[in-house]
Amino acid sequence: MKLSELQKKDIIDVNSGIKVGNIIDVIINDSGFITSLIVDRNNFSFNFLMTRAEAEISFDSIVKIGEDVVLVKIKDN
Repeated sequence: MKLSELQKKDIIDVNSGIKVGNIIDVIINDSGFITSLIVDRNNFSFNFLMTRAEAEISFDSIVKIGEDVVLVKIKDN
């Protein structure tokens, strides 16, 4: 699978069923393996501002990569 194909998929948290965001980048270790996904999180609010933030999701958190979505299990802090 290509990174461009992954970037088209929505990231969904299996705990809440909420869309986390979309992949904008990946972190690759020295051995060439993907260790984390960088996700662009869009937090919409009813005020005049839209906050955009990036979140790093460990590759180990991926439950399933489907045809349209990537299911991740985000641990509670």
